[in-house]
Amino acid sequence: MCGIHLIWGKGANRHAIQKLVDAANHRGPDQSAIYSPWAGLWIGVNRLKILHPGPDADQPFWAPDGKSLLVFNGEIYNFQKLRSLLTKMGVEFATQSDTEVLLHYLRHFGQNGLKNLEGMFTLMYVNLVSRSVLVAADRNGEKPLYYFQSQETLVISSEVRGIVSLQEFRPDWEQIEHYFYFRTPLPGKTFFRGIRAWKPGRHSLIHRHDTFRWDTISLPKEPNSLPSQALFAKVLEESVLRQFQADVPVGILLSGGTDSTLLYSLWYQNTGTKLPAYTVQFEKKYRAKYADGDASLRVAKEVPMDHRLVAVDQRFFFEYWEEYLRSVDLPIGDSAGFLTWMIGKNAKPETKVLISGAGADELWGGYQRHAAFSRYLAQNAFWNRWAGILKKLPLGRGWGKYMAAIDPDPNQTFLNFTALQNPPADMAADYARIFNGNLPEFKRMLDFDRQVYLVQDILKIHDNALMAHGIEGRSPYLDASILGLWRKVDDPTLLTGKPWIRNILRERGLAWVADRRKFGFGLPLEEWLNTKNEFSLRVFDSLKTFEKSHGEHLSPTIRQVLQKPEQSAKNQFLTLYNLFLLAEWAKLHDL
Repeated sequence: MCGIHLIWGKGANRHAIQKLVDAANHRGPDQSAIYSPWAGLWIGVNRLKILHPGPDADQPFWAPDGKSLLVFNGEIYNFQKLRSLLTKMGVEFATQSDTEVLLHYLRHFGQNGLKNLEGMFTLMYVNLVSRSVLVAADRNGEKPLYYFQSQETLVISSEVRGIVSLQEFRPDWEQIEHYFYFRTPLPGKTFFRGIRAWKPGRHSLIHRHDTFRWDTISLPKEPNSLPSQALFAKVLEESVLRQFQADVPVGILLSGGTDSTLLYSLWYQNTGTKLPAYTVQFEKKYRAKYADGDASLRVAKEVPMDHRLVAVDQRFFFEYWEEYLRSVDLPIGDSAGFLTWMIGKNAKPETKVLISGAGADELWGGYQRHAAFSRYLAQNAFWNRWAGILKKLPLGRGWGKYMAAIDPDPNQTFLNFTALQNPPADMAADYARIFNGNLPEFKRMLDFDRQVYLVQDILKIHDNALMAHGIEGRSPYLDASILGLWRKVDDPTLLTGKPWIRNILRERGLAWVADRRKFGFGLPLEEWLNTKNEFSLRVFDSLKTFEKSHGEHLSPTIRQVLQKPEQSAKNQFLTLYNLFLLAEWAKLHDL
């Protein structure tokens, strides 16, 4: 896990590339370097030492002939298999690192070899002979990359903050509209005009800094065998054994729910090795609803681990809020970001890798919106006919949102389920093109979540909040073998409610975890914002101030919420927190 950076063209100099490296020091505090392969090009790297932590695996990593080099962020989980192939081809290795394997693999196979990489990564492979740079990002978007390009300059970096430090960028106020409805900017965009996000699975062989074209890394191959629970259990176990391995201490983010509990139980059963496990624990009065802490304590009694509870209440929130805010590269409207950051802060003294269950809900239908969409598809004609009438009845907040979201177009219906409230038609059109019309309707919705919510929210939080503390996050459910298996499954009954994950837990004597009701991972915002306390007063004041200073850039819908946040606390508490985070972040950066 590292930070990688490039400046090519006008403004490429030692001072500028050092600014990018310094801005991302938290991503790789173990080693950093800058280098100019030729006039007008500078690259930089921050290294977090996970595999082969010795200095002989430092970056940039050079080919023995001095004709190419690599800077790389992430892990290649099948590097031993690739190493074996290269050894048969006559390649000799000086280290046990995946970085060296990746360098030689790209030397021999170039961009065509990207499809065979299994792991999470962003990389820059520099060929000094052809004066080209191969830039690529993994299929899932587990590792972020951002870029700015003009006719004179190309800048690429693992975080936005370094690019912003090089020159003045105007805020992209239009993205606040997307953030209001979908928690993040539009895919591919940021809150700064001209700074774009490198999309997952994209690669480009760049010969000139002022122009390049995209190519796409093909998705993992589907297995030859028919999909089954037994096959899923097998590939998940193999994924766990690969991704839990490191040359530094490893721990796990343990919610006490299905996904993380299954990962850890598979690890312990196969190795008998206890690991540190970290869980957020809220005040006692909130634990009936926010029960992760209590559930994880019960898991810890049944599966041996070094369990750590991370206490969070309003006092802790304000004690660490400013420090957390400074760590935020780009705001993501999800209070899970703060909680993940708090876990990372507590885990830093004893771990450098944290495992999570990210991806399981998105791929295998674990969210309420997936169950809602399944219900909608099962009785499509009924809901389209009667939802308009039923939504006028006092059926409760959940059913009201469900009825209001129903649309004759299934894609639009799911988009409404996904958004915090139904987005305007012109905005919905921006997302409509993401849906893959070649997939069955239900699979199409999961694929949308895989491309949007997983990448834009879950994985961005995972990376930013943990890397703020120099910790690598890993997600075994996103292993290439599991993604390949998932591609072969179309049966909605296997893609709703994570049945395979739950059944495997039952087989392992953890039925109570399998049957545990799912709660979201986040702060108790509804409770905190609907009582008069320090938190609600701070949030309301910040939102009103933001409306006065930035209202001219916002739509009437957003301004109305900001002007009278107290009136929205009952039904839009998630939105209020998201806008609070954005307002405080904008204030911190003088935007």
